[in-house]
Amino acid sequence: MDSSGATRAMDPFHTTAACVCRELDCGSAVSVGERKESSDRPVWWIFPDCVQSGSALRECVVSSYFSSFILDLTCSDLLLQPNISASSSVDGVSEAQQQGFQVSRGSTFTISCSIQPQYPGGSFQLAFTSSITSPNYILPAVNHSAHFLFPAAEPAHQGSYSCVYHVHVFSHDFSSESRRLSLTVSDPTGLLIKVVVLPLTLLLVIAALCFYRKASRGQKPGRQEDIELDYYNPGVSAAEGGPTEEEGAQGAE
Repeated sequence: MDSSGATRAMDPFHTTAACVCRELDCGSAVSVGERKESSDRPVWWIFPDCVQSGSALRECVVSSYFSSFILDLTCSDLLLQPNISASSSVDGVSEAQQQGFQVSRGSTFTISCSIQPQYPGGSFQLAFTSSITSPNYILPAVNHSAHFLFPAAEPAHQGSYSCVYHVHVFSHDFSSESRRLSLTVSDPTGLLIKVVVLPLTLLLVIAALCFYRKASRGQKPGRQEDIELDYYNPGVSAAEGGPTEEEGAQGAE
């Protein structure tokens, strides 16, 4: 049989494989192969004509069937979704379920990527997107995980992170991306101003107002007493320039 004939002979397998992957919501068919086992085993028998006619997959499958010929099918979405988490030397550990994570500026933090064991090897790419830059970091997967260490948090590290797992299996490259983790970097100087400086400033202003009010209340009675003494002081003599009774009478005349 020539190559064209072989291609035509394999078309039903590829068509059926594509329908199966699509029905199982596993992406597209990557590879299809047939092998023979030493003995019969339970298999799903799929009728290609039924699948190609547009019928649902469950209507075209016979589960109670035994055969020694096995069809190996690989779909594109064969990887589980990796997990992403973050931890800080100051703030403790952020749980993987949290959507956001906050670290203090200058503190050490780590973003960890992991995936359930499926295939050996592979690598993790830490995809980072921010308003400043969008760098990518890559580490090999060790025990199905990788840890990206950042010695000092800076405003440039603020943004959205995700873990992308890459692996080469079945002679193909596959990848799977985690959910996104939002990271914010707080400024401890600004927090110090809010917590310490502002309350202290307010306390000083209140103390100054209280001192001013007390000083004002202490000055008013003193001024009134001086006026009364000047007006009613009978000890002012004529020698000091005060008018005598005679001069007052003459002035009255």
